[in-house]
Amino acid sequence: MLDRRVVAVYSGIALVLVAVGGASAQMYPTKPVRMIVPFTPGGGSDIVGRVVAQRLSAALGQQFVVENRPGAGGRIGTEAVARAPADGYTLLFATSSVMVTAPALYAKLNFDMPRDFAPISLVASTAYVLVIHPTVPVRSVKEFITLAKRTPDRLTYASSGLGGPAHLSGELFATLAGVRMVHVPYKGSSPGTTSVIAGETDAMFSNLVPALPAIKAGRLRPLGVTSARGSSILPEVPPLAATLPGFDVEQLYGLLSPAGTSREIVRRLNAEIHKAVQNIDVKARLLNDGSEVLVSSPEEFERRISSEIAKWSKVIKAAGIKEE
Repeated sequence: MLDRRVVAVYSGIALVLVAVGGASAQMYPTKPVRMIVPFTPGGGSDIVGRVVAQRLSAALGQQFVVENRPGAGGRIGTEAVARAPADGYTLLFATSSVMVTAPALYAKLNFDMPRDFAPISLVASTAYVLVIHPTVPVRSVKEFITLAKRTPDRLTYASSGLGGPAHLSGELFATLAGVRMVHVPYKGSSPGTTSVIAGETDAMFSNLVPALPAIKAGRLRPLGVTSARGSSILPEVPPLAATLPGFDVEQLYGLLSPAGTSREIVRRLNAEIHKAVQNIDVKARLLNDGSEVLVSSPEEFERRISSEIAKWSKVIKAAGIKEE
């Protein structure tokens, strides 16, 4: 009889705790929420993150305050979130650079992705576009591959830096196409794109934002976009996957919290993000900055992170890319 009473008491406590947890999630947030963007102001992650923060503030009645914490390619701000309390009041607005590239490239990190985090939702994605200087005598991806095979180690491609999306896109392209090109790293996407416009380099897998004005002005020739589904921003440009099956590269933007954050809070934030990005004005702002809406469940987001890390680890290893 005593054992049954003990069991009943503990069962009652468990039910109370569940009820309290559910109630606290419904009340969340009761104070401002920090959203750490691990990069400097003005970049893609900062722009998209501020759009999301603004919508969440309006929807949940508390300020979601963007805090830029740059350094070490985004790793400093990411580590800060991994070590923060798992209470939903410190969030990470991350890109592929810290969610995927850093874990694939660096042997030692002060965080484990995605183990140290509770993925909430993908928010948006940005495709890249393979652009060439107009003097390069090709007009399609197929012709570009033929030229690269005919002139190995002659064509140059710019990037935003070692191990960045443009560099890795070039390495994936070279692997799938069976070609050899010369990588020329620059300190950022804009300088790299400018080098192609000036004819210093032949090609680049450029971010859409700095490339679009030059494409429209005829100073860059687009050959293909990097996402397998194409891009509504450049609908007339075919995906590279049409020529190279399996080629699929996107800069992902997503919201995460420290591991251990209650599922109720994660689910609530996920639902609000889905509502926010369906807003016509939000979609328009994202498109204006070269991004498209891409949302997910927390589980889908976690699977995407893991699969992307595995994919790029293979590319990095095959290309012999070493951390700086």
